[in-house]
Amino acid sequence: MDKMRVAVFASGSGTNLQAIIDAEIQTIQIVLVFTNNPKAYAIERAKNHNIPVEVIDHKNYQTREEYEKHIIEVLDPYKLDLIVLAGFMRILSPVLVRAYKNKIVNIHPALLPSFPGINSARQALEYGVKYTGVTVHFVDEGVDTGPIILQSIVEIEDKDTEESLLRKIHKVEHRIYPKAIELISSADIEVIGRRVIKKY
Repeated sequence: MDKMRVAVFASGSGTNLQAIIDAEIQTIQIVLVFTNNPKAYAIERAKNHNIPVEVIDHKNYQTREEYEKHIIEVLDPYKLDLIVLAGFMRILSPVLVRAYKNKIVNIHPALLPSFPGINSARQALEYGVKYTGVTVHFVDEGVDTGPIILQSIVEIEDKDTEESLLRKIHKVEHRIYPKAIELISSADIEVIGRRVIKKY
């Protein structure tokens, strides 16, 4: 079976990118790291593993749609099967989502549909829940509303601060994101409505 051609989008340090690289998933080839941030450390991580990098700064575009149209033009030659958002700090518009329908995945630091959007760990602490977690999901045209691929639980202890909770969440992210990508690339799942079903 041909390996799935994957692009990883990152805006910052790229720790989830590194976790995916380190997992050495046999069913994928990371053919591109894309960033909107010319100073992202993810660029160095990509170079360290001889992965091509594309940098397109969103600040140079008037609208999100114009920006994403250019992204699509740049991505086209890479013949991508999957886009993995790994700390990409931009909300995607329908332009990119429709161009890669059911081919974009994201990781969110909460058990969706609870605590969508930003500052999810803070939201969980302020609400007083005893458990939060991590969700890997397909991206649709909403914010953190796409079909859920994998989830994992993180216990919140009384002593937890936002920083300590985020550390625990990040450890789980680094474990389950490669697992979710492997599931997708092994053709072991299918999307039926909102449900992502494992094939047996």
